[in-house]
Amino acid sequence: METEILKSDRLSEAVDFLADGKLVAFPTETVYGLGADATRPDIVKDVYAAKGRPSDNPLIVHVDSPAMVWEYADTKYKPLAEKLMNKFWPGPLTIIMPIQPGKLSKEVTGGLTTAAFRMPNNSLTLKLIKEFGKPIVGPSANTSGKPSPTEAKHVYHDLKGKISAILDDGPTVIGVESTVIDLSAEIPTILRPGMIDSDQLEEVIGTVRSDHHKVTDSEVPKAPGMKYKHYAPNAQVIIIDDPKDFKNALSECCEQTGRIGILATDEILEQLPDNFHKFSLGTDIYSASKHLFAGLRALDDDKTAFILAQGFPDDAHGEAYRNRLNKSAGQQHYKN
Repeated sequence: METEILKSDRLSEAVDFLADGKLVAFPTETVYGLGADATRPDIVKDVYAAKGRPSDNPLIVHVDSPAMVWEYADTKYKPLAEKLMNKFWPGPLTIIMPIQPGKLSKEVTGGLTTAAFRMPNNSLTLKLIKEFGKPIVGPSANTSGKPSPTEAKHVYHDLKGKISAILDDGPTVIGVESTVIDLSAEIPTILRPGMIDSDQLEEVIGTVRSDHHKVTDSEVPKAPGMKYKHYAPNAQVIIIDDPKDFKNALSECCEQTGRIGILATDEILEQLPDNFHKFSLGTDIYSASKHLFAGLRALDDDKTAFILAQGFPDDAHGEAYRNRLNKSAGQQHYKN
């Protein structure tokens, strides 16, 4: 199968591919998603196959409006959900709610009675969904477990020959996946951190809690990223929490074979030797979040043994970055 790269002037071709039951990667403000008709279980199965994704890992349903959500979701949660939609949609917030019986297949929900919905803040993709006329599923458009794609070339690297097309709208703006909040819990619960934090959510709907635990083998995750390996390159990522430890970590890693990559802000990179493979995270936590996945991909090749990645202090703004980086590193932090 040839995978076509489609620019905005070829949007109608992307719509036709979806209508024909094909897979089309699409841009959002967070990462690129892998799109398919959310109402066709046979086609949704192809998404799992293309990604190599476990079938009990539920998919996010992407819509072009709140009205499209209520064709599938239980309207019992409409008053609470619409407070969030009015404030944050289109945008990087995914909302989990119970669905109307029989409205979405187990291939979409992972066998649960809930589903996750999002209206992405990307005009090209909103137009794609509108012209298609139905919601599309949209897990990250990458090989399952690898760093998420923030550019069309990342999608092509992972999925060329496995999907029909990639709708290319350039690099994504945010660079980490959406915040996921579960409204079906007794207290609204954040299952995956993102750019919209708990303080922002509480201003709209009151008390929320967070639950980012890794679910057990016997559990079905309600949101992506809760059970299986995620965001990991082939090289071993090691998190450097204190910038002063970079030089010691480099020295220790140099005693082992393989190339070393450094993922850090400009300020840190300027202090380190030039004979290492470097990738800039920019100047702060916001640019770091945007460039994290691109950096992990850029530094990872068959010669790279370690990627030393800069950690950031605990605060609400860095929660999404720390969450993704910890998973990519398998929780491995440098200890001096």
